[in-house]
Amino acid sequence: METNHTRFRRSAVARAALAALCGAGSLLAAHAQSTLERVEITGSAVRRVDAETALPVTVMKVEELRQQGFTTVEDIMQTLPGNQTSQGTAGSVGASTGGGVFANLRGLGANKTLVLLNGRRIVNQAVGGVGGGGDSSAPDLNTIPLAAIERIEVLRDGASSLYGTDAIGGVINFITKKDFQGGEVSAQYSHPQHPGGKVMQGNAGFGRGDLDKDGWNVFGFVDMQHQDVVTTPQRSFASAAKTSPTGFPGAWSQGGASISPFAPACAEKWQAPSGTTCAYYYWNWVDLVPKTDRITAMLKGTLNLGAHQASLEYTGSQTKVWTNFAPVPEGALTMNPSSPFFPGNGVTPLPPAGTVWDPTQPIRVRWRAVPAGPRSERNDSEQQRLVGALEGTVFGWDYATGITWNQVTTTRNLIGGYVDDNLIRDAVANGTLNPFTPTLPADQQAIVANAVLTGRLFTAKGETTTWDGRVSRELGDWFGAGRKAALGLGAELRHEKYTQFANTAYASSVVSSTGFDPFTVNQGARSVWGVYGELNLPVTKSLEVTGSVRYDHYPDFGSSTNPKVSFKFAPSDKWAVRGSASTGFRAPSLFELHSSQVFTNTANNWNDPARCPGGNPIPGVSRADNCAVQFMSLVGGNTALQPEKSRGATLGFVLQPVPAFDATVDFWWVHLKNSIGALSDATVFGDPATYAAHIVRAPDGSLATDGSQCNTAANPGPQCGYVLLLNDNLGDIKTSGVDLAANFRLRTGLGNWLFRLHETYVAKFRYQTERGGPWFDGVGLYSGNPSIAGGGPVFRNQFSVSAMWNMGQWGAGVVTHYKSAYLDQDVGQTVIDKVGAYQTWDLYGSWSSPDKKLSVTLGVKNVFDKKPPHSEQAATFQVGYDPRFADPLLRTFYVRGTYRF
Repeated sequence: METNHTRFRRSAVARAALAALCGAGSLLAAHAQSTLERVEITGSAVRRVDAETALPVTVMKVEELRQQGFTTVEDIMQTLPGNQTSQGTAGSVGASTGGGVFANLRGLGANKTLVLLNGRRIVNQAVGGVGGGGDSSAPDLNTIPLAAIERIEVLRDGASSLYGTDAIGGVINFITKKDFQGGEVSAQYSHPQHPGGKVMQGNAGFGRGDLDKDGWNVFGFVDMQHQDVVTTPQRSFASAAKTSPTGFPGAWSQGGASISPFAPACAEKWQAPSGTTCAYYYWNWVDLVPKTDRITAMLKGTLNLGAHQASLEYTGSQTKVWTNFAPVPEGALTMNPSSPFFPGNGVTPLPPAGTVWDPTQPIRVRWRAVPAGPRSERNDSEQQRLVGALEGTVFGWDYATGITWNQVTTTRNLIGGYVDDNLIRDAVANGTLNPFTPTLPADQQAIVANAVLTGRLFTAKGETTTWDGRVSRELGDWFGAGRKAALGLGAELRHEKYTQFANTAYASSVVSSTGFDPFTVNQGARSVWGVYGELNLPVTKSLEVTGSVRYDHYPDFGSSTNPKVSFKFAPSDKWAVRGSASTGFRAPSLFELHSSQVFTNTANNWNDPARCPGGNPIPGVSRADNCAVQFMSLVGGNTALQPEKSRGATLGFVLQPVPAFDATVDFWWVHLKNSIGALSDATVFGDPATYAAHIVRAPDGSLATDGSQCNTAANPGPQCGYVLLLNDNLGDIKTSGVDLAANFRLRTGLGNWLFRLHETYVAKFRYQTERGGPWFDGVGLYSGNPSIAGGGPVFRNQFSVSAMWNMGQWGAGVVTHYKSAYLDQDVGQTVIDKVGAYQTWDLYGSWSSPDKKLSVTLGVKNVFDKKPPHSEQAATFQVGYDPRFADPLLRTFYVRGTYRF
């Protein structure tokens, strides 16, 4: 990683800043200004020879990242200090994410980091994780064709004045190769020391035609990857004392009694003693890293028409993610006294003496469908993008225009473990299925096998069609600064469309297992447009000021105007000051507005604050249904949402006292208003008095614990009490901190060295969970932070330090990545533990042939086999650690080979 911060004066070095884009901080030989091409920089609408702007931009060269063993964009984003990652591929286990991976700069939420491919938007993912978090309102980074990417530019500043919606936390721009000639084949194999998780990856590229000599170029890249699954039993740290009241064998209740025939010993597999009943360790079924197959491809053709270039670019990706988690819990089964398995009828023993119950009345049974196997899914996601572009110079104006069509389609396929709840319910009621035995006889096993249903649950699709155009040119040297002012103007017209359709016939059969409304027909569309302008004004030889403004119009909530002003002051080649102030906004996405409202289990187990205060059930209610259980929650879209708005500022200092050393310090502040998110169940149950309106009770005062008690959001059913966790405009977020970067180059007789530091320190992150409500701290503690799905922490400090060496054909490097400690989630512990700091070390060595055609890299990730720190978090199905912030693969060896021809 390198930072856009070389010397700011209009010196020979500054005039060579085009090269500094791919090596900011490296001092290259100067060329005459007339020979340098004007380029477009992320965060600016003005093409310029001097690539140094007043904005903090980090540049990452993909070739260096590949040497460090990174095979996916997800891996790369985890190393970016300013990124508070909230969801990766592992988040698809038990949730409708499509296997998506999202960035989250500044911890403001994935939907407030704008992602671009060659300066143009990527379509948002079509689905999102259960419980909100905004991930569905952002693009899946794994659709990026990494094999074709040359560099990644990260603007660590708001940019709504140029890009419009979403660019509140920053902008990540993936930039592909402009052209390519010859051929390239690469393969990488990664093998963790511990079982599971092997990765095989291969990519190939081929190109022909020289743009300058032949007037054309065509090239293409394809990248294929297979990731093996890692299961909970394969990692000792991925276990915890977390249980579910619905287990196997089952338990029964009537009135206030909750009885398991196996209590109090509870000696069957995965059982845990829980008074007169047995709890169940559900985590043993959960995948830590899902099996994944992914293919991405890019094909681009360019024609050189003299002063103009025309190009046609296609990118596509296909991802398949297989997930497994605990078998279906059946929490609302009824057994009649006539059943041979009714207590006291000869098979199931009577309850302990003193139990208050009526043997002439039915009992309620809780049973987990373990004989059906784990709930297994395959999420399929396909993305296509076609861009036709024209750029060049006319009448002294640089121009670029293009039409982009982008579509993503996601299907959720249930491939095992989901059962026809009606068949199970009838079998228990009529006495043909015994829920109280650890071993089902063949005829009862057949009942369960016949109840298993597989099929497609739904299909979701997001689509955008965009026209964009922009022009820029130099004007006059109005103030005698020795540099000309420059003007940039642009416009954008975008049509967005979102649809989600249930496979009604199949979804109706598994509604209790999934909570998904089988009659879902969600769709929304809108056309938006925006215009913007930017003026870069050199005031003196040392001072440059830039002003920009953008106007956007949305049909569903109106318009938004967002200005930005920035400056850089460079009185010396050795130091400079830069800064900016801006406003921003984010429009609610079509998914946030129109996604299904569905019932699902809360992420955590809770005591009903009215019926089981302090973990003690009130008279007449059962412990199994009211204490330490997952209740039903209603999650999904809300058409009443209003846009988010923000104010932001940066102030930075650049130092380069000698050519071998440079450093930057950038302070930043963001105030987000009207934030969109969904309250977590931890927030509601943590303060049930404040959030009483979010606890909707059935007529008898109960909260439902099973999907069979709740039908659809439009018609919940008389037994359905639930927790209301819909998308909503919550309160404000205020955050501030500092980014640090430093590079030191050392040339010796034994090779050349490069030492780098990149660090982000968050001084403040405060948020509200309702408008006008109290403020909460989010730095260094697990909280109700609505910008991170599940309410995860914002890390106080994240950094990476690297040392790289090369000498002739040989190279080597060592990198360490660090995340600071934080206070764990409060899930009812007597003492809330601290989740320890997480630091890993990576090591690699490389060799290339004298002609540079063949190169080989060997490396080890997580050299010291560092285990993820223990966490009691309950936002994901994985337990014992937090998969959003730590890697369960542990020590991993890899080899990569590349051949160019």
